[in-house]
Amino acid sequence: MAYKDITEYGFGQNGSTYLTGDGAKLDLSVATAKYYIIAITMTEDVTFQALEVLDGGVGLGMANTYCVSTDGPFTLDTDWGGLAGADVTNETNEDSDQVTTSHVFPRGVTMYGFWDNVELNSGACIVYVAPRPDYRNRA
Repeated sequence: MAYKDITEYGFGQNGSTYLTGDGAKLDLSVATAKYYIIAITMTEDVTFQALEVLDGGVGLGMANTYCVSTDGPFTLDTDWGGLAGADVTNETNEDSDQVTTSHVFPRGVTMYGFWDNVELNSGACIVYVAPRPDYRNRA
C-alpha cells in the first residue's frame, strides 16, 4: 500500500455518511462489508450507543473500544501493554474507562480508529470509511 493511499483514508476520499439523532447508525459488521469506519467527525456534541472496533479487534493488534452496553471484561491497559498500577485515576481496576452514553464527544473533534459499527445516542457526526484490509476476500 502506498503512502498516498494511507493518508487519503482519513480525509474522506473513500466516502462518508452523515449520522444524526438517536438510533442513527452505520453497521459494517456483516460478512460481506468491504469497508470499515476510519474516522468520525462530530458536527454536534455526540454520545454513542455503540462504538465497536473492527472485527472485535481480532488480528489488529489492539484492544476494543469498550462500550458499557455490550463489552467486558475490561482489560484495556494490559491489552495495550500498559503497566499494572499505572491508572492515574486510582480506581480499583487498572483498566481504561468504558465509553458510555454519558461520555460526550464535543463538536469539532475528529477521532481516528478501526470501527465496524457506530450508533448514536444523540448528536450528529460524519463517519468516513476506508476499504477493509481483507476487502478482496469478501463476497
